[in-house]
Amino acid sequence: MKQLLKQVFSIKKHLIRLVISFLTIILAASLFATPALATGVYQMPNLVAGDSTWIVDQGEIVSRLNEGKIGSAFEDLAKQTGNEVRIVTIRRLDYGETPESFAKALFEKWFPTKEAQANQTLLVLDTVTNGTAIITGDKVKSLLTDSIAESVATETVSAPLRNGNKYNQAFLDASDRLVAVLSGNPDPGPPKIADKVQVEGTFKKAGETDRGNATAWVVGLLIAATVIPMATYYIYQINQPSSDG
Repeated sequence: MKQLLKQVFSIKKHLIRLVISFLTIILAASLFATPALATGVYQMPNLVAGDSTWIVDQGEIVSRLNEGKIGSAFEDLAKQTGNEVRIVTIRRLDYGETPESFAKALFEKWFPTKEAQANQTLLVLDTVTNGTAIITGDKVKSLLTDSIAESVATETVSAPLRNGNKYNQAFLDASDRLVAVLSGNPDPGPPKIADKVQVEGTFKKAGETDRGNATAWVVGLLIAATVIPMATYYIYQINQPSSDG
């Protein structure tokens, strides 16, 4: 009987260790899963001269049908004018990165010289904050001025996002406007917004997202600081020799 009790007690200890180990793994995964989704410029694929990749949708927000439509429009634009446009979506930026800094670094990675940059336009969107940025080469600025480019990023793209995160509509509208302007046609302008109620607050700002992440880290660390010492003490207690000998 005493031997049986020892075996039961031993099995119980092993089960407790397994449960504690499992909980620790889950806690660690919850703490580090979100940062692992961040995308840095070094993770972006290289782009070689003549590459016909027009959309890099790492955020997985553009349907295949619309990706085909936009890509075809950009392909025709490049053949007819020599002006090229690329759209990049990412799920999350590296810590301290902004859509502008990411877009600038990626633009320089893909087009390292002034000559290579001259006829290029790059539009970037971060799906966590819906932040946008656009970078243009020197030669396209006579058509796609800085003010029009800024309007494309902050108005043409952002308007459908404020109205229910309509990413496909946002990029279809942006591609139509960019193709028109870069083809030398009159700028159709940003979309007309009939109802401006609740324009603010539709999506989180970068600062709010950072505060949310900070809160999650603090809560996770507090849980770890509470659970791990208790578990360690409990294991220590059950490993002590029984007074019954």
